[in-house]
Amino acid sequence: MMDWTDRHCRSFHRTLSRHTWLYTEMVTTGALIHGDVARHLAFTADEAPVALQLGGSERDDLARSAKLGEQWGYDEINLNCGCPSERVQRGAFGACLMKEPELVADCVKAMRDAVSVPVTVKHRIGVDEVEDYAFVRDFVGTIAEAGCDVFIVHARNAILKGLSPKENREIPPLKYDYAYRLKRDFPQLEIIINGGIKTLDEVEAHLQHVDGVMLGREAYHNPYVLADVDARFYGSTDAAPTREEAEAQLIEYCRAELARGTYLGAIVRHALGLYRGVAGARGWRRVLSDSKKLAARDLAIFDEARQHLREPSEIFE
Repeated sequence: MMDWTDRHCRSFHRTLSRHTWLYTEMVTTGALIHGDVARHLAFTADEAPVALQLGGSERDDLARSAKLGEQWGYDEINLNCGCPSERVQRGAFGACLMKEPELVADCVKAMRDAVSVPVTVKHRIGVDEVEDYAFVRDFVGTIAEAGCDVFIVHARNAILKGLSPKENREIPPLKYDYAYRLKRDFPQLEIIINGGIKTLDEVEAHLQHVDGVMLGREAYHNPYVLADVDARFYGSTDAAPTREEAEAQLIEYCRAELARGTYLGAIVRHALGLYRGVAGARGWRRVLSDSKKLAARDLAIFDEARQHLREPSEIFE
C-alpha cells in the first residue's frame, strides 16, 4: 500500500471504524535511517491502533527502524515479506525474503530484541513457480522459532518476474486453504488472511478458519465497508457512522490540515470511494478530483460535489 495508507488515509478510515487495526504504507529502513523520520513516522493519537510496516533485509537497520517506530508510538512493527515490485526486489527485500527464511528469522529476532511491541510478518504463500504448501509451512515455522507469533498471509504466490504489482494482486490464484492449513498446523500462532476479500460476509466466513482478516484495496476503494466492522466484529453498540457524518469529519480534518499548509488533494484522494454505490458518486468524485478546484484550497468544493449526489439521473456505480 505504498503511497496509499498515509496518515491522511488512516485518519479518514478511523472515522469509519474505531477498532480496526490500521497499517502504514511500507516504509523502508533507508528512508528512516537516512531520511526525514518525522515525515515518515508522525501520526496522531486518534489513528491508533496503528502498525508500522517496514521494508528491509539488514538486521541492524531493521532493529534500529523498529526502535524508532516504538519510540514514535506505533503499536506493532510489521516486516513486509510479500511486496513483489521490481523496486523492492532491487533492494533485496519484500517477497524476495521468502527465499531466505533464516535471514528473516534473524531479522525478526533482532527486531524483537530491540522493541517491546509485537513484531509481525506479512508474506505470500509462495514465490514464482513454487506451489507446494510445504514452502510456506516451512517459512512460517522457521520465523515462528525466532519468536514471531503473528503472520499475515496474502494467499497468492508472488511472481517476481513478468508481472506488475497490480497483476500480482490479480493473476496468481488465491489459495485460501493454504492459510487455513497454516492455522491447523500452527494453532498457537495468530494467522491473519489477506487477498481478494471484499465483503464483511466473506470476512465472517474466513474467521471460521483463521484468527483475523486484512482488507487492502477494498478498504481503500470502498472505505464505507469499514462502517459496520465495529458492531459486527468488536461488539460495539454505537451506531455506525453515516457517509454524511464521515464526510463532515473529513471536512473538519481538511480544515485543520489546510491551516498547516497541507495540499487539499493529498487528503481528499483517499476518500473518493466514500459514496461508492450511491447515485451521483461519479459526479462527486469528479469534482473532488479537479486539480484547479483543489488548488484553490476552498472547502466549498465539498458543497459542489455533494450536489451531484442529489441528481437522480446519475447511474448507480
